Amino acid sequence: MAEILILYYSQYGSTAEMANQIARGVDEVADATAKIRTVPGVSTVCEATEDSIPKSGHPYATLEDLKQCDGLALGSPTHYGNMAAPLKYFLDNTTELWFSGGMAGKPAGVFTAVSSMHGGHETTLLSMMLPLLHHGMLVLGVPSTEPALMRTVSGGTPYGPSHLSGKDKIGLTEDEKTICRNLGTRLARTALALANVRL
Repeated sequence: MAEILILYYSQYGSTAEMANQIARGVDEVADATAKIRTVPGVSTVCEATEDSIPKSGHPYATLEDLKQCDGLALGSPTHYGNMAAPLKYFLDNTTELWFSGGMAGKPAGVFTAVSSMHGGHETTLLSMMLPLLHHGMLVLGVPSTEPALMRTVSGGTPYGPSHLSGKDKIGLTEDEKTICRNLGTRLARTALALANVRL
């Protein structure tokens, strides 16, 4: 059995919706299961501690979730062409895993939501790949063999799924949903293929 951790931060719900679609893709693969986790916000005035259980939505991620997973999908809204601070803060505290090599050799992918067409979809996805590469993860994108990637007129990139919410915060298009599910399926299949391979 392969467990794919879908770890995200969402401010207005779009990234969370993408996480759910990626989980659907994972769950379409036999012997694979999705585990969805989020991260708490970051205090703007001082370092503060959130309750260990969020008021609503998915549970908060722990380092143990990262250690136990067989693959990872990492998602964030786009903030000035970069990942959001809460996700970066969480990743900055994974040094223990970096020292131990706990994430090395596991497949990973990234996804983002943005409110404007030129808001930095691709740079955000690339920014999220950097810590994954430092952890020795195997980064997957979305291949051009996915027809929805060629049809989409909103979100979706070869670097990973993206969603264009626009100023009206519209939901995911059918193509965006398909691209999200594609990433989930690819992560699950890759994790299963790597299950008996030592890298």
